[in-house]
Amino acid sequence: MDLRDVVASGVLEQRELLEQGVLSAQLLVEATLNEIDAAADLGAFTRVLRDEARAEAIERDRERAAGGAVGPLHGIPIAIKDEFDVAGVVTTFGTRANSNPAAADAEVVRRLRAAGAVIVGKTAMPEFGQWPFTESSTFGVTRNPWDTTRSTGGSSGGSAAAVAAGLVPVALGGDGGGSIRIPAACCGLFGLKPQRGRVPNAPNEHLWWALGVAGPLTRSVLDAAIVYDVLRGNAPSDRFQASEPVMSFEAAARKAAQPLRIGYSMKPPTPPLVKTDPLNVRAVRDTAKLLAGLGHMVVEIDPDYPNSTSAFFPQFFGGVRAEAAEVDHPGRLERRTKQTVALGAWARRPVVEWAIRQGESLGRKVDRIFTECDLLLTPTIAIRPPPLGVLDGANTIGAQLASLPMVAYTALWNVTGNPAAALPAGVGDDGLPLSVQLVGPPNGETTILTVAAQVEQARPHPRSGSATRFPRHEQPDRRS
Repeated sequence: MDLRDVVASGVLEQRELLEQGVLSAQLLVEATLNEIDAAADLGAFTRVLRDEARAEAIERDRERAAGGAVGPLHGIPIAIKDEFDVAGVVTTFGTRANSNPAAADAEVVRRLRAAGAVIVGKTAMPEFGQWPFTESSTFGVTRNPWDTTRSTGGSSGGSAAAVAAGLVPVALGGDGGGSIRIPAACCGLFGLKPQRGRVPNAPNEHLWWALGVAGPLTRSVLDAAIVYDVLRGNAPSDRFQASEPVMSFEAAARKAAQPLRIGYSMKPPTPPLVKTDPLNVRAVRDTAKLLAGLGHMVVEIDPDYPNSTSAFFPQFFGGVRAEAAEVDHPGRLERRTKQTVALGAWARRPVVEWAIRQGESLGRKVDRIFTECDLLLTPTIAIRPPPLGVLDGANTIGAQLASLPMVAYTALWNVTGNPAAALPAGVGDDGLPLSVQLVGPPNGETTILTVAAQVEQARPHPRSGSATRFPRHEQPDRRS
Protein backbone atom coordinates (compact mmCIF):
# COMPACT_ATOMS: atom_id res chain seq x y z
CA MET A 1 0.00 0.00 0.00
CA ASP A 2 1.50 3.32 -1.14
CA LEU A 3 0.61 5.80 1.59
CA ARG A 4 1.14 8.74 -0.73
CA ASP A 5 -1.54 7.34 -3.03
CA VAL A 6 -3.84 6.81 -0.04
CA VAL A 7 -3.37 10.41 1.15
CA ALA A 8 -4.15 11.65 -2.38
CA SER A 9 -7.35 9.57 -2.60
CA GLY A 10 -10.87 10.67 -1.73
CA VAL A 11 -13.15 10.36 1.28
CA LEU A 12 -14.73 7.12 0.09
CA GLU A 13 -11.41 5.40 -0.61
CA GLN A 14 -9.91 6.42 2.72
CA ARG A 15 -13.06 5.48 4.61
CA GLU A 16 -13.11 2.00 3.05
CA LEU A 17 -9.48 1.34 4.04
CA LEU A 18 -10.15 2.53 7.58
CA GLU A 19 -13.30 0.39 7.88
CA GLN A 20 -11.49 -2.70 6.59
CA GLY A 21 -8.71 -2.24 9.13
CA VAL A 22 -6.12 -2.01 6.35
CA LEU A 23 -5.26 1.45 7.61
CA SER A 24 -5.36 3.16 11.00
CA ALA A 25 -6.27 6.78 11.55
CA GLN A 26 -2.83 7.28 13.12
CA LEU A 27 -1.05 5.99 10.03
CA LEU A 28 -3.25 8.02 7.69
CA VAL A 29 -2.85 11.24 9.67
CA GLU A 30 0.93 10.81 9.97
CA ALA A 31 1.22 10.26 6.21
CA THR A 32 -1.01 13.30 5.62
CA LEU A 33 1.18 15.48 7.82
CA ASN A 34 4.26 14.29 5.94
CA GLU A 35 2.68 15.27 2.60
CA ILE A 36 1.64 18.66 3.96
CA ASP A 37 5.20 19.30 5.14
CA ALA A 38 6.67 18.19 1.78
CA ALA A 39 4.41 20.65 -0.07
CA ALA A 40 4.93 23.58 2.29
CA ASP A 41 6.01 25.87 -0.56
CA LEU A 42 2.48 25.78 -1.98
CA GLY A 43 1.46 28.08 0.86
CA ALA A 44 -1.79 26.17 1.34
CA PHE A 45 -1.69 26.13 5.14
CA THR A 46 -1.38 28.96 7.65
CA ARG A 47 -0.98 26.50 10.51
CA VAL A 48 -0.54 22.74 10.66
CA LEU A 49 -1.98 21.17 13.82
CA ARG A 50 0.48 18.29 14.10
CA ASP A 51 0.23 17.42 17.79
CA GLU A 52 -3.52 17.98 17.94
CA ALA A 53 -4.15 15.85 14.84
CA ARG A 54 -1.98 13.01 16.13
CA ALA A 55 -3.84 13.00 19.45
CA GLU A 56 -7.18 13.07 17.64
CA ALA A 57 -6.14 10.16 15.41
CA ILE A 58 -5.22 8.06 18.46
CA GLU A 59 -8.68 8.75 19.89
CA ARG A 60 -10.35 7.81 16.60
CA ASP A 61 -8.55 4.46 16.57
CA ARG A 62 -9.57 3.84 20.19
CA GLU A 63 -13.19 4.59 19.35
CA ARG A 64 -13.14 2.18 16.40
CA ALA A 65 -11.46 -0.54 18.45
CA ALA A 66 -14.15 -0.19 21.13
CA GLY A 67 -16.68 -1.41 18.57
CA GLY A 68 -19.21 1.39 18.92
CA ALA A 69 -20.87 3.35 16.13
CA VAL A 70 -18.55 5.63 14.20
CA GLY A 71 -19.36 8.64 12.05
CA PRO A 72 -19.21 8.92 8.24
CA LEU A 73 -15.87 10.79 8.39
CA HIS A 74 -14.26 8.71 11.12
CA GLY A 75 -10.48 9.13 10.91
CA ILE A 76 -10.58 11.25 7.73
CA PRO A 77 -8.14 14.22 7.71
CA ILE A 78 -9.78 17.56 6.91
CA ALA A 79 -8.42 21.10 6.61
CA ILE A 80 -10.31 24.22 7.69
CA LYS A 81 -10.26 27.66 6.05
CA ASP A 82 -8.84 30.21 8.47
CA GLU A 83 -12.13 32.05 8.95
CA PHE A 84 -13.74 29.25 10.97
CA ASP A 85 -12.95 28.77 14.65
CA VAL A 86 -10.95 25.75 15.76
CA ALA A 87 -10.72 25.55 19.54
CA GLY A 88 -7.35 26.64 20.89
CA VAL A 89 -6.19 28.08 17.55
CA VAL A 90 -6.12 31.73 16.43
CA THR A 91 -8.70 32.41 13.71
CA THR A 92 -6.62 34.74 11.57
CA PHE A 93 -9.08 35.62 8.74
CA GLY A 94 -5.85 35.90 6.72
CA THR A 95 -4.55 38.79 8.86
CA ARG A 96 -1.81 39.35 11.44
CA ALA A 97 -4.27 41.48 13.42
CA ASN A 98 -5.62 38.57 15.50
CA SER A 99 -3.67 36.83 18.25
CA ASN A 100 -6.19 35.34 20.72
CA PRO A 101 -7.06 31.64 20.27
CA ALA A 102 -10.68 30.64 19.73
CA ALA A 103 -12.39 29.33 22.86
CA ALA A 104 -14.46 26.72 21.03
CA ASP A 105 -15.03 25.15 17.63
CA ALA A 106 -17.34 26.82 15.14
CA GLU A 107 -20.52 24.81 14.66
CA VAL A 108 -19.33 23.46 11.29
CA VAL A 109 -16.06 22.27 12.85
CA ARG A 110 -17.94 20.73 15.77
CA ARG A 111 -20.11 18.78 13.32
CA LEU A 112 -17.07 17.57 11.39
CA ARG A 113 -15.44 16.32 14.59
CA ALA A 114 -18.71 14.70 15.71
CA ALA A 115 -18.67 12.78 12.41
CA GLY A 116 -15.15 11.57 13.23
CA ALA A 117 -13.03 13.92 11.12
CA VAL A 118 -9.48 14.76 12.21
CA ILE A 119 -8.63 18.46 11.83
CA VAL A 120 -5.08 18.72 10.46
CA GLY A 121 -4.70 22.47 9.92
CA LYS A 122 -5.97 25.90 8.91
CA THR A 123 -5.77 27.03 5.27
CA ALA A 124 -4.77 30.34 3.70
CA MET A 125 -7.05 33.13 2.55
CA PRO A 126 -6.68 36.83 1.65
CA GLU A 127 -7.39 39.22 4.50
CA PHE A 128 -11.08 38.82 5.44
CA GLY A 129 -11.65 36.97 2.15
CA GLN A 130 -11.98 40.26 0.28
CA TRP A 131 -10.36 39.12 -2.97
CA PRO A 132 -10.63 36.18 -5.39
CA PHE A 133 -6.82 35.80 -5.14
CA THR A 134 -5.17 34.12 -2.16
CA GLU A 135 -2.41 36.62 -1.48
CA SER A 136 -1.67 38.48 1.77
CA SER A 137 1.14 40.40 3.39
CA THR A 138 0.94 38.05 6.39
CA PHE A 139 1.07 34.64 4.70
CA GLY A 140 2.36 35.43 1.21
CA VAL A 141 0.83 33.77 -1.86
CA THR A 142 -0.82 30.40 -2.30
CA ARG A 143 0.32 28.56 -5.43
CA ASN A 144 -1.79 26.53 -7.83
CA PRO A 145 -0.68 22.86 -7.90
CA TRP A 146 -1.39 22.73 -11.65
CA ASP A 147 1.10 25.53 -12.33
CA THR A 148 2.90 27.06 -9.37
CA THR A 149 3.27 30.40 -11.15
CA ARG A 150 -0.55 30.73 -11.22
CA SER A 151 -3.15 31.77 -8.67
CA THR A 152 -5.47 29.36 -6.93
CA GLY A 153 -8.16 32.02 -7.01
CA GLY A 154 -9.82 32.84 -3.72
CA SER A 155 -10.75 33.43 -1.18
CA SER A 156 -10.69 29.71 -0.26
CA GLY A 157 -7.44 29.32 -2.18
CA GLY A 158 -5.55 27.51 0.57
CA SER A 159 -8.31 24.92 0.86
CA ALA A 160 -8.35 24.46 -2.92
CA ALA A 161 -4.57 24.05 -3.13
CA ALA A 162 -4.57 21.50 -0.31
CA VAL A 163 -7.20 19.34 -2.02
CA ALA A 164 -5.89 19.76 -5.58
CA ALA A 165 -2.37 18.80 -4.45
CA GLY A 166 -3.71 15.63 -2.84
CA LEU A 167 -2.76 16.69 0.69
CA VAL A 168 -6.26 16.15 2.11
CA PRO A 169 -9.41 14.68 0.54
CA VAL A 170 -11.57 17.61 1.62
CA ALA A 171 -11.11 21.14 2.96
CA LEU A 172 -13.71 23.52 4.31
CA GLY A 173 -14.17 26.83 2.48
CA GLY A 174 -16.49 29.81 2.53
CA ASP A 175 -18.22 31.63 -0.33
CA GLY A 176 -19.28 35.29 -0.14
CA GLY A 177 -18.98 36.18 -3.82
CA GLY A 178 -17.64 33.00 -5.40
CA SER A 179 -14.97 32.03 -2.88
CA ILE A 180 -15.65 28.28 -3.08
CA ARG A 181 -16.45 28.15 -6.80
CA ILE A 182 -13.61 30.39 -8.04
CA PRO A 183 -10.76 28.39 -6.45
CA ALA A 184 -12.53 25.17 -7.46
CA ALA A 185 -12.45 26.44 -11.05
CA CYS A 186 -8.77 27.45 -10.87
CA CYS A 187 -7.71 24.15 -9.30
CA GLY A 188 -9.92 21.62 -11.11
CA LEU A 189 -12.18 20.76 -8.16
CA PHE A 190 -15.85 20.39 -7.38
CA GLY A 191 -17.20 23.21 -5.21
CA LEU A 192 -20.86 23.74 -4.35
CA LYS A 193 -22.09 26.98 -2.81
CA PRO A 194 -25.14 25.79 -0.90
CA GLN A 195 -28.50 27.45 -0.54
CA ARG A 196 -28.41 30.33 1.94
CA GLY A 197 -29.24 28.97 5.39
CA ARG A 198 -28.23 25.40 4.53
CA VAL A 199 -25.07 25.38 6.67
CA PRO A 200 -24.87 27.21 10.03
CA ASN A 201 -22.57 30.19 10.62
CA ALA A 202 -22.52 29.88 14.42
CA PRO A 203 -20.95 31.28 16.49
CA ASN A 204 -20.74 34.11 13.93
CA GLU A 205 -23.89 36.13 13.39
CA HIS A 206 -23.13 36.16 9.67
CA LEU A 207 -20.50 35.75 6.97
CA TRP A 208 -20.77 39.06 5.14
CA TRP A 209 -24.41 39.29 6.18
CA ALA A 210 -26.60 37.43 3.65
CA LEU A 211 -23.77 36.79 1.17
CA GLY A 212 -21.56 34.20 2.84
CA VAL A 213 -22.00 30.45 3.23
CA ALA A 214 -19.70 27.58 4.22
CA GLY A 215 -19.00 24.38 2.33
CA PRO A 216 -16.34 21.85 1.29
CA LEU A 217 -13.99 21.67 -1.69
CA THR A 218 -13.39 18.13 -2.96
CA ARG A 219 -12.18 16.23 -6.00
CA SER A 220 -15.48 14.39 -6.47
CA VAL A 221 -19.18 15.22 -6.31
CA LEU A 222 -19.94 12.28 -4.02
CA ASP A 223 -17.28 13.31 -1.51
CA ALA A 224 -18.81 16.79 -1.35
CA ALA A 225 -22.28 15.30 -0.83
CA ILE A 226 -21.07 13.10 2.03
CA VAL A 227 -19.51 16.09 3.80
CA TYR A 228 -22.57 18.27 3.22
CA ASP A 229 -24.78 15.67 4.88
CA VAL A 230 -22.60 16.16 7.97
CA LEU A 231 -22.60 19.97 7.80
CA ARG A 232 -26.16 20.82 6.78
CA GLY A 233 -29.03 21.59 9.13
CA ASN A 234 -30.15 24.76 10.86
CA ALA A 235 -28.77 25.99 14.18
CA PRO A 236 -30.95 27.99 16.59
CA SER A 237 -28.93 31.16 16.02
CA ASP A 238 -29.19 31.08 12.22
CA ARG A 239 -30.92 34.12 10.74
CA PHE A 240 -31.61 32.31 7.46
CA GLN A 241 -33.23 28.88 7.37
CA ALA A 242 -33.20 26.51 4.41
CA SER A 243 -35.97 23.94 4.13
CA GLU A 244 -35.06 20.26 4.42
CA PRO A 245 -33.96 18.74 1.10
CA VAL A 246 -36.13 16.12 -0.57
CA MET A 247 -33.37 13.53 -0.03
CA SER A 248 -29.91 13.32 1.47
CA PHE A 249 -27.17 14.92 -0.57
CA GLU A 250 -25.38 11.57 -0.83
CA ALA A 251 -28.54 9.96 -2.22
CA ALA A 252 -28.81 12.80 -4.73
CA ALA A 253 -25.21 12.28 -5.88
CA ARG A 254 -25.91 8.56 -6.37
CA LYS A 255 -29.30 9.02 -8.05
CA ALA A 256 -29.82 8.34 -11.74
CA ALA A 257 -30.51 11.65 -13.46
CA GLN A 258 -33.87 12.10 -15.16
CA PRO A 259 -34.09 14.27 -18.30
CA LEU A 260 -34.13 17.95 -17.32
CA ARG A 261 -34.44 21.33 -19.03
CA ILE A 262 -31.03 22.96 -18.88
CA GLY A 263 -30.46 26.48 -20.15
CA TYR A 264 -26.98 27.76 -20.87
CA SER A 265 -25.61 31.25 -21.31
CA MET A 266 -22.26 32.96 -21.73
CA LYS A 267 -23.70 36.33 -20.71
CA PRO A 268 -22.15 37.54 -17.42
CA PRO A 269 -24.46 39.16 -14.86
CA THR A 270 -21.91 41.97 -14.34
CA PRO A 271 -21.27 45.09 -16.48
CA PRO A 272 -19.86 44.66 -20.01
CA LEU A 273 -16.30 45.38 -18.84
CA VAL A 274 -15.77 41.63 -18.64
CA LYS A 275 -14.73 39.55 -21.65
CA THR A 276 -14.94 35.77 -21.31
CA ASP A 277 -11.95 33.72 -22.43
CA PRO A 278 -12.69 31.53 -25.49
CA LEU A 279 -11.51 28.43 -23.61
CA ASN A 280 -14.13 29.01 -20.93
CA VAL A 281 -16.81 29.61 -23.57
CA ARG A 282 -15.83 26.36 -25.27
CA ALA A 283 -16.06 24.51 -21.94
CA VAL A 284 -19.69 25.60 -21.56
CA ARG A 285 -20.58 24.65 -25.13
CA ASP A 286 -18.87 21.27 -24.79
CA THR A 287 -20.69 20.61 -21.52
CA ALA A 288 -24.00 21.62 -23.11
CA LYS A 289 -23.37 19.05 -25.88
CA LEU A 290 -22.47 16.42 -23.30
CA LEU A 291 -25.66 17.08 -21.32
CA ALA A 292 -27.74 16.89 -24.49
CA GLY A 293 -26.09 13.56 -25.28
CA LEU A 294 -27.06 12.35 -21.81
CA GLY A 295 -30.72 12.98 -22.61
CA HIS A 296 -31.33 16.47 -21.25
CA MET A 297 -33.11 19.19 -23.21
CA VAL A 298 -30.41 21.85 -23.52
CA VAL A 299 -31.02 25.29 -25.04
CA GLU A 300 -29.14 28.59 -25.07
CA ILE A 301 -31.08 31.31 -23.24
CA ASP A 302 -30.79 34.98 -22.33
CA PRO A 303 -31.22 35.08 -18.53
CA ASP A 304 -31.87 38.87 -18.48
CA TYR A 305 -30.10 39.23 -15.16
CA PRO A 306 -31.02 42.10 -12.82
CA ASN A 307 -28.22 44.38 -11.63
CA SER A 308 -27.07 43.21 -8.20
CA THR A 309 -24.48 45.95 -7.46
CA SER A 310 -26.66 47.88 -5.01
CA ALA A 311 -27.34 44.73 -3.00
CA PHE A 312 -23.81 43.29 -3.08
CA PHE A 313 -21.54 46.19 -2.17
CA PRO A 314 -23.27 47.31 1.06
CA GLN A 315 -22.94 43.74 2.34
CA PHE A 316 -19.35 43.43 1.11
CA PHE A 317 -18.24 46.66 2.77
CA GLY A 318 -20.42 46.04 5.82
CA GLY A 319 -19.09 42.50 6.18
CA VAL A 320 -15.44 43.56 6.02
CA ARG A 321 -16.09 46.43 8.46
CA ALA A 322 -17.80 44.06 10.89
CA GLU A 323 -14.90 41.59 10.81
CA ALA A 324 -12.26 44.32 11.04
CA ALA A 325 -14.02 45.77 14.10
CA GLU A 326 -13.49 42.49 15.97
CA VAL A 327 -9.73 42.05 15.49
CA ASP A 328 -7.31 42.13 18.42
CA HIS A 329 -4.84 44.59 16.84
CA PRO A 330 -6.50 46.96 14.31
CA GLY A 331 -3.22 48.72 13.56
CA ARG A 332 -1.86 45.53 11.98
CA LEU A 333 -4.49 45.38 9.23
CA GLU A 334 -3.27 45.53 5.64
CA ARG A 335 -3.24 48.90 3.91
CA ARG A 336 -5.91 47.71 1.44
CA THR A 337 -8.18 46.58 4.24
CA LYS A 338 -7.90 49.95 5.99
CA GLN A 339 -8.89 51.53 2.68
CA THR A 340 -11.86 49.18 2.35
CA VAL A 341 -12.99 50.04 5.88
CA ALA A 342 -12.68 53.76 5.17
CA LEU A 343 -14.43 53.57 1.79
CA GLY A 344 -17.26 51.56 3.34
CA ALA A 345 -17.99 53.99 6.18
CA TRP A 346 -21.47 54.44 4.73
CA ALA A 347 -22.26 50.68 4.91
CA ARG A 348 -23.82 50.74 8.36
CA ARG A 349 -26.51 48.42 9.69
CA PRO A 350 -29.59 50.19 8.21
CA VAL A 351 -27.96 50.28 4.76
CA VAL A 352 -26.94 46.63 5.04
CA GLU A 353 -30.46 45.60 6.03
CA TRP A 354 -31.82 47.51 3.03
CA ALA A 355 -29.32 45.67 0.80
CA ILE A 356 -30.42 42.29 2.19
CA ARG A 357 -34.03 43.12 1.32
CA GLN A 358 -32.87 44.21 -2.15
CA GLY A 359 -31.15 40.86 -2.56
CA GLU A 360 -34.31 39.00 -1.62
CA SER A 361 -36.22 41.02 -4.23
CA LEU A 362 -33.58 40.23 -6.85
CA GLY A 363 -33.86 36.58 -5.93
CA ARG A 364 -37.55 36.60 -6.82
CA LYS A 365 -36.71 38.16 -10.20
CA VAL A 366 -33.89 35.70 -10.91
CA ASP A 367 -36.10 32.75 -10.06
CA ARG A 368 -38.08 33.47 -13.21
CA ILE A 369 -35.18 31.83 -15.04
CA PHE A 370 -36.14 28.56 -13.40
CA THR A 371 -39.64 28.65 -14.79
CA GLU A 372 -37.95 28.08 -18.18
CA CYS A 373 -35.30 25.60 -17.09
CA ASP A 374 -34.42 23.34 -14.18
CA LEU A 375 -30.75 24.36 -14.10
CA LEU A 376 -28.64 27.14 -15.59
CA LEU A 377 -25.19 26.39 -17.08
CA THR A 378 -22.59 29.20 -17.31
CA PRO A 379 -18.83 29.70 -17.12
CA THR A 380 -17.52 29.74 -13.56
CA ILE A 381 -14.92 32.47 -14.15
CA ALA A 382 -14.39 34.74 -17.14
CA ILE A 383 -10.59 34.45 -17.39
CA ARG A 384 -8.02 31.71 -17.06
CA PRO A 385 -6.27 31.30 -13.68
CA PRO A 386 -4.09 34.43 -13.56
CA PRO A 387 -0.37 34.68 -12.73
CA LEU A 388 0.57 35.26 -9.10
CA GLY A 389 0.92 38.81 -7.86
CA VAL A 390 -2.39 40.23 -9.05
CA LEU A 391 -2.68 42.27 -5.86
CA ASP A 392 0.94 43.49 -5.79
CA GLY A 393 0.84 47.25 -5.17
CA ALA A 394 -2.92 47.50 -5.75
CA ASN A 395 -5.12 49.68 -3.57
CA THR A 396 -8.63 48.52 -2.73
CA ILE A 397 -10.17 50.08 -5.88
CA GLY A 398 -7.51 48.47 -8.08
CA ALA A 399 -8.05 45.13 -6.36
CA GLN A 400 -11.81 45.36 -6.92
CA LEU A 401 -11.33 46.08 -10.62
CA ALA A 402 -8.89 43.17 -10.92
CA SER A 403 -11.48 40.95 -9.22
CA LEU A 404 -14.28 41.62 -11.74
CA PRO A 405 -13.35 38.88 -14.26
CA MET A 406 -13.18 36.34 -11.44
CA VAL A 407 -16.53 37.14 -9.80
CA ALA A 408 -18.48 38.07 -12.94
CA TYR A 409 -20.48 34.83 -13.04
CA THR A 410 -20.55 33.97 -9.34
CA ALA A 411 -21.41 36.99 -7.16
CA LEU A 412 -25.06 37.34 -8.23
CA TRP A 413 -25.90 33.97 -6.68
CA ASN A 414 -24.57 35.10 -3.30
CA VAL A 415 -26.90 38.08 -3.47
CA THR A 416 -29.92 35.93 -4.32
CA GLY A 417 -28.94 32.94 -2.18
CA ASN A 418 -29.35 30.35 -4.95
CA PRO A 419 -27.21 27.20 -4.84
CA ALA A 420 -24.48 27.08 -7.49
CA ALA A 421 -21.59 24.71 -8.16
CA ALA A 422 -18.32 24.75 -10.07
CA LEU A 423 -17.52 21.43 -11.69
CA PRO A 424 -14.46 20.35 -13.68
CA ALA A 425 -14.82 20.47 -17.47
CA GLY A 426 -11.53 19.04 -18.68
CA VAL A 427 -8.21 20.75 -19.36
CA GLY A 428 -7.61 23.76 -21.59
CA ASP A 429 -4.99 24.14 -24.29
CA ASP A 430 -2.97 26.08 -21.69
CA GLY A 431 -2.70 22.98 -19.50
CA LEU A 432 -4.91 24.47 -16.79
CA PRO A 433 -8.28 23.12 -15.64
CA LEU A 434 -11.56 24.15 -17.23
CA SER A 435 -14.70 24.65 -15.18
CA VAL A 436 -18.39 25.34 -15.65
CA GLN A 437 -21.03 26.51 -13.21
CA LEU A 438 -24.42 24.90 -12.60
CA VAL A 439 -26.97 27.15 -10.86
CA GLY A 440 -30.22 25.88 -9.40
CA PRO A 441 -33.48 27.27 -8.06
CA PRO A 442 -33.92 27.79 -4.32
CA ASN A 443 -33.17 24.57 -2.41
CA GLY A 444 -31.99 23.00 -5.66
CA GLU A 445 -28.75 21.45 -4.40
CA THR A 446 -30.00 17.89 -4.88
CA THR A 447 -30.72 18.53 -8.57
CA ILE A 448 -27.29 20.12 -9.03
CA LEU A 449 -25.58 17.18 -7.32
CA THR A 450 -27.41 14.59 -9.42
CA VAL A 451 -26.51 16.27 -12.71
CA ALA A 452 -22.96 17.12 -11.62
CA ALA A 453 -22.35 13.47 -10.69
CA GLN A 454 -23.72 12.38 -14.07
CA VAL A 455 -21.36 14.77 -15.86
CA GLU A 456 -18.46 13.62 -13.71
CA GLN A 457 -19.07 9.98 -14.63
CA ALA A 458 -19.28 10.85 -18.32
CA ARG A 459 -16.18 13.06 -18.14
CA PRO A 460 -13.73 11.65 -15.57
CA HIS A 461 -11.66 14.06 -13.54
CA PRO A 462 -8.56 15.08 -15.52
CA ARG A 463 -6.31 14.30 -12.56
CA SER A 464 -6.86 11.60 -9.99
CA GLY A 465 -4.81 9.69 -7.44
CA SER A 466 -1.09 10.41 -7.37
CA ALA A 467 -1.31 12.79 -10.36
CA THR A 468 -2.91 15.41 -8.12
CA ARG A 469 0.13 15.58 -5.88
CA PHE A 470 2.42 18.56 -5.87
CA PRO A 471 5.56 17.51 -7.81
CA ARG A 472 8.38 17.89 -5.30
CA HIS A 473 11.04 18.24 -7.97
CA GLU A 474 9.30 21.40 -9.19
CA GLN A 475 8.89 23.11 -5.81
CA PRO A 476 9.28 26.86 -6.31
CA ASP A 477 11.33 29.25 -4.29
CA ARG A 478 9.36 30.72 -1.40
CA ARG A 479 7.80 34.07 -2.27
CA SER A 480 7.54 36.76 0.38
